[in-house]
Amino acid sequence: MKAVVQRVSQARVEVDGSCVGSIDTGFVVLLGVEHADTAEQARALATRVAGLRVFADENGRMNLDLAQVNGQVLAISQFTLCANEKKSGRRPSFTAAAPPEQAEPIYREFCEALRGHGLTVAEGVFGAMMDVSLVNQGPVTLIL
Repeated sequence: MKAVVQRVSQARVEVDGSCVGSIDTGFVVLLGVEHADTAEQARALATRVAGLRVFADENGRMNLDLAQVNGQVLAISQFTLCANEKKSGRRPSFTAAAPPEQAEPIYREFCEALRGHGLTVAEGVFGAMMDVSLVNQGPVTLIL
């Protein structure tokens, strides 16, 4: 499982021109699920994301987590994170990505686990073509 976590001041995701999810301060999490990933790993990753201390405290140091800044999460499934571009050529392989029927329940488990930490979670639409816009604050971007 791979996640790209971006600290944002605002973000939204649209499908077919309609906003399906938006947040203010918080994280955009792009989540790629691979064949061997499990719901247990999704819950553990959600705990890591919820506990990331990358928001500024009163001294300007990255020392606060999402709950401490009333942050939210915009979670978006993204199978392209599982790409393998090591072969020669220009087209990456996506065979490491779990098939949708396996990946979607794990993605949903990740979102529910974040909610279990008391966080508000907006979501994209699994498997849809989405337009994601965000203002990366910092910029702060982590790969987990």
